[in-house]
Amino acid sequence: MTKVGFMSLGCPKNLVDSEVMLGHLRLKGYQITPVLEEAQVLVVNTCGFIDAAKQESVEAILQAASMKKEGACQKLIVAGCLVERYRDELMAEMPEIDACLGTRDIEQIAEVIGAGAAFELNPNPDYLYTEQSPRMLTTPKASAYLKISEGCDHACAFCVIPRLRGGQRSRSVESVVAEARNLVAQGVLEISLVGQDTTDYGRDFGDPDALEKLVRALGQVEGLRWFRIHYAYPNRLTDGLLHAIAETPNCARYLDMPLQHADAAILKAMARGGSRAQFLKLLEKVRRIVPGIAIRSNFIVGFPGEDDAAFEELKAFVKEARFDHVGVFTYSPEEGTSAFGLGDPIPKRTKESRKRRILELQQKIAREKNQEKVGQVIEVLVEGAHEETDLLVKGRHAGQAPDIDGNVLLVDGAPQVNTIQKVRIVKAHAYDLIGEVEEGGLEASTAAYETAFKARSSTR
Repeated sequence: MTKVGFMSLGCPKNLVDSEVMLGHLRLKGYQITPVLEEAQVLVVNTCGFIDAAKQESVEAILQAASMKKEGACQKLIVAGCLVERYRDELMAEMPEIDACLGTRDIEQIAEVIGAGAAFELNPNPDYLYTEQSPRMLTTPKASAYLKISEGCDHACAFCVIPRLRGGQRSRSVESVVAEARNLVAQGVLEISLVGQDTTDYGRDFGDPDALEKLVRALGQVEGLRWFRIHYAYPNRLTDGLLHAIAETPNCARYLDMPLQHADAAILKAMARGGSRAQFLKLLEKVRRIVPGIAIRSNFIVGFPGEDDAAFEELKAFVKEARFDHVGVFTYSPEEGTSAFGLGDPIPKRTKESRKRRILELQQKIAREKNQEKVGQVIEVLVEGAHEETDLLVKGRHAGQAPDIDGNVLLVDGAPQVNTIQKVRIVKAHAYDLIGEVEEGGLEASTAAYETAFKARSSTR
């Protein structure tokens, strides 16, 4: 059996693409190996969203090319968003690459690997995976991502995604629910719904209320303990959707809503719209309709035209909004976007300083919000040993999404992995909570907490 190794970069949407490719390869009899040095075929699924992601993808391709020269690798396949942007350049400048697959070619991966010197791809511009697509999960057993749509119809000035992945294409409610049932049958307890704009779901087939209907339908999937919504566009957040979240017991009280900025002039230049006042009003409504909801947002600092006053507007907004989780990115000009012609006038040092100041402010807010949970008993999905120290078992509550938010850290015990257990929160930090399993007798000592957390904090 031919051994195939995978390097998957970028966002959860890209990870789903990798899992579909892995599913096809497994179905065709290929052996998937986690030991890249043993692989006879290497596949690099790339991200091409911003400069940092492009650089990471190029470095991964170079690493794979080196393995092809020195090791067992006989074929190197490059897939994903970087291919959509630079297919010809990649093939011309890196002769080690045997074939490239774009974001709409992924289900031809086995044919490409099995072909000889050349294989004529016939990409489908309307490609959209379904519940029938084979898929090999790479996330922890109890958690999975589910992509409800592909592409995007927005024209944000900084974003190249519509060019890379095409226009909005939504799966049917029935298809998404069927895949959710398939995932639950594999032991998945938690699903994170992803798409370039999940609140745009269904508009392409004429149903602007499709996401609300999907939420209620997923509420009927037996065995699905939690599901949450990512990448919600603020202008498309309807009262009906918020009520569906509030009224569906297994829908996590969680919303990932990237706002990108709060200064009205910057938002207009970004082709986003909105303002600090409008967003505060929206957040008030969200919290009123869905009490206790955890809200995450992302922001871009250093967009052309962001002067000190515009940055202070963003900073004041973050202070007032009191998000549970915040991500901050520094602006990078991308070819093919409408903002590219504006250049990159703000120095890198200024952008990094602004990013740090927002994160420091949010760290204080997050610590205060986490402190409110001390003494509470909450449900936690136990995921297993922490990657940074064997003194800790980690898990997450419903208000913490995989990979991007914090954890609940459990010490001095062996709670059953891939189960949801009741945990009493005994201590809070800015990113993580520390807790004791209520049933099953976790004997946690304060000294152990402190030793483990000092080791963890030193890596931040």
